Amino acid sequence: MTFTRKATAAIMCLLAAATLAACGEATPGSGTTAPKHTASTDPPTANADPPGSTTTTGAASTSATATNAAGVSREVADPLEADSYPAPASVKHASAAAPRKAGEAIVAAGAPSNAEIRSELKQMQAVEQSAKHAQHLRLTPVPGGESIGGNGTIPIPADVPEVVQKVIAGANEIADFPYVYGGGHASFIDNAYDCSGSVSYALAAGGLLSAPETSGQLESWGVPGPGRYITVYANAGHTYMYVDGILYDTAGRSGVYASRWQVQPTDNAGYVVRHWPNL
Repeated sequence: MTFTRKATAAIMCLLAAATLAACGEATPGSGTTAPKHTASTDPPTANADPPGSTTTTGAASTSATATNAAGVSREVADPLEADSYPAPASVKHASAAAPRKAGEAIVAAGAPSNAEIRSELKQMQAVEQSAKHAQHLRLTPVPGGESIGGNGTIPIPADVPEVVQKVIAGANEIADFPYVYGGGHASFIDNAYDCSGSVSYALAAGGLLSAPETSGQLESWGVPGPGRYITVYANAGHTYMYVDGILYDTAGRSGVYASRWQVQPTDNAGYVVRHWPNL
């Protein structure tokens, strides 16, 4: 049987469309200001952007469920994205340093080991609680918002394990970076970060994560329950954490370049609670 060139091209187009439909692919939406999300059934990997996302326009895809048929955790639209001041396309921010390099910016060289800290916890508990309360009192929010003022970073305490100091240093490194859905997923080194990209970067600075994870994947990070120094809250659409009692969250910021460190705690209902063993 002989086909004309036009007929052959038409058949190939039909076959391609049928293949895409069978794979559940969807064309991602695009936006120039706040990210727009369209449906997709392909699960993202731990170190890949959600389908269609970029770090310049904030465009992204999403799924209606948190897991696929194989039970693999998937990223869905962040329900608190509008509260995170998504960056417009005009925002051009320099890329962050590697998390490990950011984690080296700790102020307490020769910090006590985890074992030494644990052996002294009972004696130090009252002192630490008092110091933590005083630290919170020193945090001043941006007028009209919850983000802390100043340069957007918090002091790195000397009386916590070194790994916690490194997580704080990593969080400080990108505290005032813009929010873009999918930012920080393809690589730790990016110029904008969403909620899970932000938490992943800070945890990686402390050596607690080897690749970026989505908020759904962070539901399985570490072990269940709150930690003494680091507690991660995650669900299919959003994640944040408390480090040494201070909230680190993209939702609730006071502007595009406002800090992710915030003065007031948030409502933790509806989130899986995780921590790293002994932290």
